[in-house]
Amino acid sequence: MIEKLLHTPEGVRDIYNAECERKLQLQNRLHHVMKLHGFKDIQTPTFEFFDIFSKERGTVAAKDMYKFFDRDGNTLVLRPDITPSIARCAAKYYKEESFPIRLSYIGSTFINNNSYQGKLKESTQLGAELINDSSTDADAEMLALTIECLLEAGLNEFQVEIGEADFFRGLVEEAGFDEEEEYQLRILIEKKNMFGVEELISSKDISDELKNVFLTLPELFGTIDKLISAKSLTTNYRALNAIERLEQLYTILTAYGLEKYITFDLGMLSKYNYYTGIIFRAYTYGTGDTIANGGRYDNLVGQFGKDAPAIGLAIMVDQLMLALSRQKIDIKPETENTLILYKHNLLENAIVLANHFRNQGMNIELLRVKENTLLEEYIAYSKRNGNGGILYYESAELIKVINSESGEVQEANIQDFMR
Repeated sequence: MIEKLLHTPEGVRDIYNAECERKLQLQNRLHHVMKLHGFKDIQTPTFEFFDIFSKERGTVAAKDMYKFFDRDGNTLVLRPDITPSIARCAAKYYKEESFPIRLSYIGSTFINNNSYQGKLKESTQLGAELINDSSTDADAEMLALTIECLLEAGLNEFQVEIGEADFFRGLVEEAGFDEEEEYQLRILIEKKNMFGVEELISSKDISDELKNVFLTLPELFGTIDKLISAKSLTTNYRALNAIERLEQLYTILTAYGLEKYITFDLGMLSKYNYYTGIIFRAYTYGTGDTIANGGRYDNLVGQFGKDAPAIGLAIMVDQLMLALSRQKIDIKPETENTLILYKHNLLENAIVLANHFRNQGMNIELLRVKENTLLEEYIAYSKRNGNGGILYYESAELIKVINSESGEVQEANIQDFMR
């Protein structure tokens, strides 16, 4: 029974010691980049009313949510996605604001994936939302922010793929697909099942030109040149406008000097149906999942009572950590702890020394020496615990300075430390 209590449920895990330190350090770095772009923090509840994430919002399917009831019988869910929560907040607290609203957040999302998928069911997201700005400038800034975050994390090799939801919507609208047919088409394209796509579109009375575009969607992937060639495939006004916006976006990203991290994918679709413009995903080596994603959602905030265009991004912190680990990119802690060892009669001296160092911003652990415990055991413990070094308060005048990694020991006068 005790052994069973030590295990976590499937899909969640403990993060501790050095890994937890690295994760917090990574989050601090990413948060700092968002601060540099003027984003201000917001916190939303871990659980909300089911309607915030209902099918009408275009978010996660109800079967993939963790649902429960409060004592009044209301259906609540652990948030599967943070963007709808931010949209609700914007409509509530910034209803009369017409100038840009910049909000950033960090928190867990909860998706009840099938067990065979092997994915975490609780994931950490760190993201930003830019509301009340419909411009291509805003699209470019959010992409630049995403790239800058990944660079700050230490990645060198990654790619951000950009699609346009309106390109697909324009084609679907022209073909006259109903909601169910559109859903089926999305699933088929996402799974790269082109035989299924061909079977579905063959049942519709549409032009050969339009059929060809649907069948060519998986091939519309690559550099800016692929966008130019895609223009010749359709005369659909909405689809062409989507391509032109991507071209404008690319021009701005070259001004940022970030174009080498960008590719385009006109066949990109998202499981979140609230996206209305650009959508993007970032990939790197060491993980099969996205490490960041986002897009434009100009209608979502309006569902909560405020007509406002918006675009957001989310960094998948756990996937990013995995990629960094597999690429052997280390995240150094800002500061390492120092362990002060002291004999029982030197407790007051050790406290004075610890406070002196803490006032200088050092992280200090205090530990009384036990009888029959060798110094080598404390050095091994300090190394195991990730401490940088040990100060052994052996007498009132002298301190042994010990390197936890090498075990090297030097002696110093206490007055040298108190200056």
